Amino acid sequence: MNARQLGIFARVFPVGPAADVARSIAGAGYTVAQLNLRSIGLPTIPAPDGWTGIDPERVRADFAAAGVSCWGVSCSYNMAHPDASVRKAETAAAIELIRHARGFGASAVTLCTGSRNPENMWAFHPDNASKAAWRDMRAELDALIAAAIDVGVVLGVEPERGNVVSDATAALRLYSELGSDADAVGIIADSANLLAGLPTDVHHEVLERSFKALAQRIICLHAKDLVPWSATLLGNGVIDYRHVGSLYRRLGLAVPVIVQDVAPEQAADARAYIEHSFRTVDRSQV
Repeated sequence: MNARQLGIFARVFPVGPAADVARSIAGAGYTVAQLNLRSIGLPTIPAPDGWTGIDPERVRADFAAAGVSCWGVSCSYNMAHPDASVRKAETAAAIELIRHARGFGASAVTLCTGSRNPENMWAFHPDNASKAAWRDMRAELDALIAAAIDVGVVLGVEPERGNVVSDATAALRLYSELGSDADAVGIIADSANLLAGLPTDVHHEVLERSFKALAQRIICLHAKDLVPWSATLLGNGVIDYRHVGSLYRRLGLAVPVIVQDVAPEQAADARAYIEHSFRTVDRSQV
């Protein structure tokens, strides 16, 4: 991993004009960002008729002036919401965001495959494993894929324990169904989400299995821990990021690594932590 591949969520920093957010990102030593429009004072997903006055090219230029590129744009909504009318409205808004993604300089649009929990798209619900939840999520994804293909961006799906696409097995099932549309969907590998709720003695095994199974589809890694960054930076982290770094190297991923859920004042230290972890990989793991 080189410096051009290590990025951060723009929403880590205080909300403000794009130029200010970009300078904060650059000031912490990053040159790549995942943009959530909330970070520049907009809804994460504007309404379809809400794009008047939003200038993606201006945002892209402001980021570029600070030396920051926008790898992806967040488009998280509940694709498995139990209310079909809610799904339909949010998918329409998501399609419009996808159509504007290239203007921000993004090559990817990131999603949440959702939950049957109507209050929290990331919360586990027993019906997430139902045929109906999978069917509904797939219907929304198919609509988004058509829009993504039209504009030439990849949709990022992130396996999460509380979502319909909950793990590597579910992600492989998804690819088995996508056929010729598979290239329009990539995987975001978030070690914390893959390991949530699992005992530490299986962490290496789960990551090995998951990363290897999905390697050809991984377009990004998200970097956070199962404990706050304040603990990780003091040496009390749970996830072995040297192991993650070894997988990154062994599998030849060469994709962005995006730091997440860190306080602004910890952003530079988190960058150094990930850089060090990846650089000092135990050769026995490579």
